[in-house]
Amino acid sequence: MNSLLAMKFGGTSMGSAERMRIAGGICAGERRQRPVVVVVSAMSKITDLLLDTLRHAEGGDRAGMETNLRLLEERHVNACRELLPEERRVKALNEIAAILGEFRRIAGGIEMLGERPPRSVDEAVAVGERLSALLMAAHLDAEGIRAEAVNAAEVIVTDPVFGNATPLMEPTRQKARARLMPLIESGVLPVVTGFNGATVDGRPTTLGRGGSDFSASILAGVLDASDLWIWTDVDGIMSADPRLVPGARVIPEITYAEAAELAYNGAKVLHPRTLAPLVEKGIPVWSKNSFNLAAPGTKIVPQVGGPDGPRAVTSMGNVALVSVEAADPELNGSLVMSRALAALAQSNAELLAMTSSSYRQSFCFLIRRAELAAAMASLETGFSLELAHGYMKPIQVDENVGLLAVVGEGMRGTQGLAGRIFTAISRENVNIIAIAQGSSELTICVVVRREGLEKAVRAIHDECQLGVAP
Repeated sequence: MNSLLAMKFGGTSMGSAERMRIAGGICAGERRQRPVVVVVSAMSKITDLLLDTLRHAEGGDRAGMETNLRLLEERHVNACRELLPEERRVKALNEIAAILGEFRRIAGGIEMLGERPPRSVDEAVAVGERLSALLMAAHLDAEGIRAEAVNAAEVIVTDPVFGNATPLMEPTRQKARARLMPLIESGVLPVVTGFNGATVDGRPTTLGRGGSDFSASILAGVLDASDLWIWTDVDGIMSADPRLVPGARVIPEITYAEAAELAYNGAKVLHPRTLAPLVEKGIPVWSKNSFNLAAPGTKIVPQVGGPDGPRAVTSMGNVALVSVEAADPELNGSLVMSRALAALAQSNAELLAMTSSSYRQSFCFLIRRAELAAAMASLETGFSLELAHGYMKPIQVDENVGLLAVVGEGMRGTQGLAGRIFTAISRENVNIIAIAQGSSELTICVVVRREGLEKAVRAIHDECQLGVAP
């Protein structure tokens, strides 16, 4: 269906009855012009509340669990009463109670077990999106737009990696088209839960970081949508974090690859794997602001015209630099590196940057601080023999670092660019600890001391004139 528009509303865009009304108005306006499918996140902060409730349940804290359950109910019941006319509330309130009853059952089971099985957690945390979809569909229906809430467990088929599942695209294509196309063709607007899916045999899963955006791109891909609009609370993708750089501007157009690199290196844009289902078909993505409908947003496309060079600079402060070095020159450096990377993969830590020294058989890599404990445990287990016998030096960790990344197509071909970047940083008296640039020409990564990170970002933004419209 070439004219189909897929839209996704994030947690802040679904955060209250008033925000849902605005989202519903956007849906209604577009639905009058062409077919629409919508993906929704949980209301803001609800997923955190659900996870906190499960932690209370695991610890046997019944009082904490009940307090959270009351908050969960109040938030959605209040939104329902504000959002729906009186004659439609009873049905919606009964459906809210049924979904919350399922969550209470799962939490009760976790309380009895004293642990949180990943499968149960995935089923439980999807409750937030199910409640949002229910409220949005009921609101649209009340406004004269025929709509139906759809649990993504019915349409997105994944592997059984609970907490970070990967979609199986062909089975998803079959199920999604079978479930959603009859609705769309009959004039019904499907409101689909983001973030979740199910295995081939029906076990609930979630899609991990950026899961709701990923859900939307999966559906846009398998339904052959013409566009995907991602509604957030910012005007678009920025040339830098405006909290750090007052002169940051919205980038009107950016490539899939640039957007993925920015997300990978800390920018609050689409997660890299969100774009994967769209690339082959070249489906454009718009990043828009539901709090500022007049803002044009940023368009993400396969290619952008204009000169190559830096497009944006982004940064991450909550990172750690881990250094691994052989003490015995007979240890094969390549083998040590491969084993270290395997240990990182086993701990599900994401590698942000890596540099190496061939002479000293040493290398360092950057990971998120939140993943440090699991990564270190995996590394120390993997190298326990070498560490115990002194074949390797103790693994070093430096948490007083930050990562900045300059992103843009074709930067390797821009003569003198790297020198300008490093000079701009040095003018701010910020020492560079490590540098990494791949062969793709897309990104130059620099690791600096944490206290100098913001100054370095501003210096690069000014040097590369990223705040100036082309």
